[in-house]
Amino acid sequence: MTAEPVTTQQPPLAAEVPATVRASLSPSRAADFKTCPLLYRFRSIDRLPERPTVEQARGTLVHAVLERLFDLPAAVRTPSAAGDLVAPQWERLVAEQPELADLFADGDEAARSAFLRSAAGLLEGYFAVEDPRRLEPAEREALISAVVDDELLIRGYLDRLDVAPDGALRVVDYKTGGAPREAFEARALFQLKFYALVLWRTRGVVPRMLRLLYLKDAEVCDYAPDADELVRFERTVVALWRAIEAATAAQDFRPRPSRLCDWCSHQARCPSFGGTPPPFPVQPAAADPLRDARARPAPPGADE
Repeated sequence: MTAEPVTTQQPPLAAEVPATVRASLSPSRAADFKTCPLLYRFRSIDRLPERPTVEQARGTLVHAVLERLFDLPAAVRTPSAAGDLVAPQWERLVAEQPELADLFADGDEAARSAFLRSAAGLLEGYFAVEDPRRLEPAEREALISAVVDDELLIRGYLDRLDVAPDGALRVVDYKTGGAPREAFEARALFQLKFYALVLWRTRGVVPRMLRLLYLKDAEVCDYAPDADELVRFERTVVALWRAIEAATAAQDFRPRPSRLCDWCSHQARCPSFGGTPPPFPVQPAAADPLRDARARPAPPGADE
């Protein structure tokens, strides 16, 4: 990329988190609350377990392969090399997350092989839209964070950050689902604007490009934010956080039924489906139910 960087007078934040910070928010948890406040409660406050789906596992696997692909010398970042990474990366993921092995019945080698082939097929979609031999990402699977409104830490994991010789930034996010309709694309762009805001606040540079790569359909969605837009977006994030604070104080997280309910793991506990949520958890005095304390973001397939 060769675009000129867009700079502002916004100073970088100090590396240390100010003592005034009392909550944190990731794009996945913010999107949960926007989608359905009750889903946010189940995931962030009740911390209810969710079994991984085949789609989520495939997304996680493809992300892992694409991260490792850039460990190879540029000249050998080929479709064949990426395909060779699929099986060993799956074995690594299963070793780290044994529950992934439960996706396939014992001895069902045919299902496992079909799953690995489907992941390899998505990698073909990646090579249809990018040539990794011409890229040297600055960061991959990088945790970034910033403080807004003096009290809220916003943070998340970038799939990839490209930095041009002139300093221009491009945020790249891999999507293993199909290219969405406008409403779902807005959800994906919300995530990237979240990252753009963090980068602007910490580096004083508005990313020149936010790029979504839809591997299933081999499509690219590019979006160019500006500083005024990120100011408005920051206000939206802070307002969202305050709504989460109010809901937590009132212990009132209501369901918001939508087509996304078809993929929800918590229908049995949801009033919209005749269920009853568990009692609101009693938090120890030192615990902050607003903190998104997970070590990793949601499985890549979960928001696609």
